[in-house]
Amino acid sequence: MSDKHLSSQFDADLNLVSSKVLEMGGVIESQIITAMQALNDFDGAAADRVIATEDRVNTMEVEIDEECSNIIARRQPAARDLRLLLAISKTITNLERAGDEAEKIAKRTKRLMEDGASRSVNIAEIKVSGEMAVSILRRALDAFARLDTVAAAQIVRDDKAIDEEFRAFVRKLVTYMMEDPRTISVGLDYLFIAKAIERIGDHAKNIAEFIIYIVKGTDVRHKSRDALEREALS
Repeated sequence: MSDKHLSSQFDADLNLVSSKVLEMGGVIESQIITAMQALNDFDGAAADRVIATEDRVNTMEVEIDEECSNIIARRQPAARDLRLLLAISKTITNLERAGDEAEKIAKRTKRLMEDGASRSVNIAEIKVSGEMAVSILRRALDAFARLDTVAAAQIVRDDKAIDEEFRAFVRKLVTYMMEDPRTISVGLDYLFIAKAIERIGDHAKNIAEFIIYIVKGTDVRHKSRDALEREALS
């Protein structure tokens, strides 16, 4: 992922920790896909698998963070190498939080099942935004592997589409609940799930911003999409 160093072991250290990030990302991606399957099929076993994965994700986060700290202590990296390690530490935090959101979806799905919730609410937007969230996270991990700032800028733009699906669902949900107060409890559960999906998109967007930071050396968090894109493409 980075330029060659005089120490081949340093390169090996960076490549190993980077590969561990991608491995963790793959686990999170699978977690989200399984959570959406649990929701779509009201599959309690799938929901349980998502919840059971959380300990593994937490362990991976701690191990990768510790490895980053060890590399910094041993190698005292500078410039892009230091930015890479700092960004990895923040990236795995966002991955772990995306996993937390998948767990929330699974737990809320189990609650819907236990309450005998019917399919009285059309959740088309949730399904679409769930597919978008999986796609955007996968692309963020691919862009991270290649340190591709152009792809990172596109991910930031595409996160807006997930936000729009979320807002559309909220508007529809409010209408359902106003027309039939009996849907309020179920509606709030689905709102919670929709918000979790939106947050997964936000975490993928954050990872994309870290890619730009690694390559360009500029912190683009909280900048407008246009300003971020100019930096990524410069």
